[in-house]
Amino acid sequence: MSTVTTHVLDTAQGRPAEGVPVQLQRTTDSSVIGKSTTDADGRVSDFGSGQVEPGVYQLRFDVAAYARASGQEFFFPEVTVTFTITDERHYHVPLLLSPFAYSTYRGS
Repeated sequence: MSTVTTHVLDTAQGRPAEGVPVQLQRTTDSSVIGKSTTDADGRVSDFGSGQVEPGVYQLRFDVAAYARASGQEFFFPEVTVTFTITDERHYHVPLLLSPFAYSTYRGS
């Protein structure tokens, strides 16, 4: 079993994106594994689900909620990152946000 974490950075503001609602779900049956909100450091270290089994998952970031709270406008109201868990390692999936773009990668 693996664990999943994330870290959201607001690259336009040059700081962590605090208060982004994030949902972890399995794609095979759309079941929600856990929900959380990024902390003051822009991190979610626990989705309340503990460990997850191998499979295909999605992290859904509610960028619109963060935009409203931070007084910004973003072109993408939601970012969904789909990834595959294949083994028992830790999976860290960061998100870098700006008003007109985003990027993500497999972190450690």
